[in-house]
Amino acid sequence: MRRFVLKALAATLVFTLAQPAFAAENVKIMIGANPGGGYDQVGRGIGKAMQEAGVAGSVTYENKGGAGGTIGLAQFANSSKGDPNALIVVGAIMVGAIVQNNPPIKLSDATPIARLMAEYNVFVVPANSPIKSMKDAVEQMKKDPASVKWGGGSKGSIDHLSVAMIARDAGVDVAKVNYVPFKGGGEATAAVLGGHVTVGTSGWAELQEFVTSGKLRAIGVTAPARVKDINVATLKEQGINVEIANWRGVYGAPGITPDQRKALADSVLKATKSKTWTETLAKNSWTTLPLAGPEFDQYVDQEHARLRALMSKLGML
Repeated sequence: MRRFVLKALAATLVFTLAQPAFAAENVKIMIGANPGGGYDQVGRGIGKAMQEAGVAGSVTYENKGGAGGTIGLAQFANSSKGDPNALIVVGAIMVGAIVQNNPPIKLSDATPIARLMAEYNVFVVPANSPIKSMKDAVEQMKKDPASVKWGGGSKGSIDHLSVAMIARDAGVDVAKVNYVPFKGGGEATAAVLGGHVTVGTSGWAELQEFVTSGKLRAIGVTAPARVKDINVATLKEQGINVEIANWRGVYGAPGITPDQRKALADSVLKATKSKTWTETLAKNSWTTLPLAGPEFDQYVDQEHARLRALMSKLGML
């Protein structure tokens, strides 16, 4: 009997150790943007990948757009304290919004988990637009800044920063730039399609289907060189000395333990090795950039400093 009990205990222990951290748990992912945008695609992509990797039994999502993701961040920080199965999508857009707007709830009020990927911004115009290139748009802005209405993410976002950098490179007063912020990439894209803005900017993942279908025309990308599978000229190719990338990752709830943080990071990093996540990266032309632990903490601190310095230089603070 004693031998039987020991064998049963050993089998139970092996089975328990073999189970993924969240095999029987529901992972909750807060997405600080409206459906259809880059944050939404990252959140749902990593959630699906976590399920495929066996580290999440089920995943639920909540979209809460506005203010560069800081409205969702505030709700997340206040409602998820101590929850080891809660995640929020973060990124350069949120860091920029925090630097510019100084909201009461900041990233320091949540727990860093992992950086996931980066992408470059693409600029688009309606298919029937007389603007054929970014050079055309810049020349028009130089003549009359108000005549070019730029549409993109919230103020302080990478979208906003890229437009400000283009204006500065062209010798246009950044304060005179006609920039219209939207809560998410889906809204910004709809505004371009509806002719409500002259030029829209967002990640390729949000714009690809409209460019491919011929409804929108891509006229520039903020990458340092041509991006694989995106046949769009860089800004530098068009004489505009601007390049900037957008990164995204995930944070956990405030108040979780170091062990819970590590378990969550291990689960997310395992998910980035799944077939689903690899396909998501390829489909959206994203660059994989996994990073966790103290190195990710340091990276986010550096991003705050870098974006603060850039915004200050551009006269946005």
